[in-house]
Amino acid sequence: MRPNPAAQKAVPANAEHRYQVTRADLPLSCPMPGMSLWNSHPKVYLAIVEDGGHARCPYCSAEYDLVD
Repeated sequence: MRPNPAAQKAVPANAEHRYQVTRADLPLSCPMPGMSLWNSHPKVYLAIVEDGGHARCPYCSAEYDLVD
């Protein structure tokens, strides 16, 4: 049985300026799944290199670092 995403507690979108992500989070988008969207910018997909990658959101300037 699949979990109901509406029943899961969402974290605030754009609350931090740096996030660590893993390969399981790819493809990377800002805001990420699991973030509340009511006060966020439109969803944008970010290109990130898989070896020591880094990406920055053009809307909110949040930075994403790819870790193992």
